[in-house]
Amino acid sequence: MTPQAGTADGEKPVAAASTDANRMSSMIRDLASDEFAGRAPGTQGETVTIAYIAQALERAGVEPGGPNGSWTQDVPLVRTQVDVSVQLTLDTPAGIIPLVQGKDVYISTQRNTDRARIAAAPLVFVGYGVDAPENGWDDFKGADIAGKIAVFLVNDPDFGLPATDPLAGTFGGQAMTYYGRWSYKFEEAVRRGAVGALIVHDTPAAGYGWNTIVAPRGENYDIAATDGGSNRLIAQGWLSAEAAQRVFSAASLDLDALAKAARSRDFKPVALTGLTIDADVPVSSETVISHNVIGKITGAVRPDETISFGAHWDAYGVSPTANANGQTIRRGALDDASGVAGVIELARMFKEGPAPDRTVLFGFWTAEERGLLGAEHFMASGLYPVDKMVANITLDTLQPNGRAKDFILIGAGQSTLENDLASAAAAQGRTITRDGHPERGLFYRADHFAFAKRGVPALIMMALGGGVDLENGGREAGDRWVTEFTRDCYHQTCDNWRASYDFSGAAQDVDMAYAIGSDLAHSDRWPHWQASSEFAKLRD
Repeated sequence: MTPQAGTADGEKPVAAASTDANRMSSMIRDLASDEFAGRAPGTQGETVTIAYIAQALERAGVEPGGPNGSWTQDVPLVRTQVDVSVQLTLDTPAGIIPLVQGKDVYISTQRNTDRARIAAAPLVFVGYGVDAPENGWDDFKGADIAGKIAVFLVNDPDFGLPATDPLAGTFGGQAMTYYGRWSYKFEEAVRRGAVGALIVHDTPAAGYGWNTIVAPRGENYDIAATDGGSNRLIAQGWLSAEAAQRVFSAASLDLDALAKAARSRDFKPVALTGLTIDADVPVSSETVISHNVIGKITGAVRPDETISFGAHWDAYGVSPTANANGQTIRRGALDDASGVAGVIELARMFKEGPAPDRTVLFGFWTAEERGLLGAEHFMASGLYPVDKMVANITLDTLQPNGRAKDFILIGAGQSTLENDLASAAAAQGRTITRDGHPERGLFYRADHFAFAKRGVPALIMMALGGGVDLENGGREAGDRWVTEFTRDCYHQTCDNWRASYDFSGAAQDVDMAYAIGSDLAHSDRWPHWQASSEFAKLRD
């Protein structure tokens, strides 16, 4: 049960509301059923999904929030699929080394083309590939990587360093910053004219295993561009740790020594002399029109100011190969049918409560699993002015293990929304615990990031930042679930609905989201970024 909340402009009581855990479970079961076929964008699974969400919003009594009074916003996507049977060829002074897709290397492309061709492209090791003037860091030192394959390390240069190291804290320390994300590294390679990019996989630094890397099975998506994606890399992906050792050894280089050297501001790119990569990879591509689903409750006093709640409706669809139990549908029950169910519940509760002063949006984004594309398109479209966006709260993967004594905060120290979260948690008799896996960079891996990078204060509610202290089983049980889910079921066929799941803890989290959003919706208060946040200047 949420508290009676006061506001900055006088004590306006906000009606208490309560999330229905059983209703959430029922919706998650529906969205993860065979009929929805894994909810991949541009498939029949999408058609069923967006109809289901729109009907749920209509039943809740909220208004359509898309363009021209519609429930949906078109999101033009290009979908590409590389032939998973192909291999890259590494030419070395000692002969040819094959790099097998899915085993040694994982590549995909965002180019709308029938073949991804790379001919005799040299390789250059660029360390962490970071250009951060504000931190006095430049891994490139003016090196020309145009037409080459850039090879990166994952995460930030100070990841894992002891506190006594002079470079500790230069970036986020154990907590990944955006410079550590694969998406930043690919973007930097594009900016510098590379034809391809490979990141050396390391499970602790990446925050997930090789099984997560290969889960898309050569599929990729991008926002459709009129130039066919010519400003994208021809091939992008990952080198397994074992293959990376072989590649560097073939150039008579010591990868471990170079990785250590890359932790210095004095690092300069190193050519893998004598090595080139050839690729001629068949690609199937198609342009599809996917959809965001948007509902709203128009504010009664300041309707131009918006508070948004969001979740992504997409999952990974049907796998071309079955698991050991013959399952092929990657159902995305927790990731993120749980968030979808939570936002639908929020729409119901807001509609049943007093009319908000500000407009409240309920967004269900496509293609989050393909790079946060639906939320990115929504923000780029200008459908709602960014300078009037008060805050965003995103629900992505809620825990199914019953009530908890605490809440795991991802992105600690970013914004004053964390104070609101702490108050909402205290009203439930809960405490706030910081993210136990900051190296995973979860703050940069969900749809709220599309808001944050434009300066809108954002909060992510996600159960993967570490195990909560469960009322039944404690922290040990919470940590065990995070470890097992991340290792075995994240983006896999076993992320399914189970009768044994207890969504009362997820309902607690949705109630907190309601308390925070309701307080903002009935006030004239604007949350802000902390001065130390990389997003503070954007808001200013």
